[in-house]
Amino acid sequence: MWCVKLSDSQRDALRAAIKDQEEPGQVLTAALEALDLARWDELPDASLPWDRVAELADRQGIGEADVVWDLAAGLPPAPRKRSPRRAARS
Repeated sequence: MWCVKLSDSQRDALRAAIKDQEEPGQVLTAALEALDLARWDELPDASLPWDRVAELADRQGIGEADVVWDLAAGLPPAPRKRSPRRAARS
C-alpha cells in the first residue's frame, strides 16, 4: 500500500490522467474513487473509541494506526458482554 500527500493541483492532475485512459479497469477506477474521497479538509473530525483502539492494538501486538485501518475496513465493534454460561445439569 502506498500513502502519498498531494496538493489539490497534483490530485486534479492525477485524476485527469486516470480519466484519460481508454479502459481504466477496476484498479484505476478504484483509485479514481479514492482520489475523489481524499478531500481530507472536507471531512468531519473523526471520533474513535481510543480505549478500544489501544486495547485491540495491545492484544494483537500491532500499532494503533493498524487498528484504525482495520476499523475503517469494517472490523466489528466491541463484542457484547455475555453472561457466564452455567454448567449443564445432569
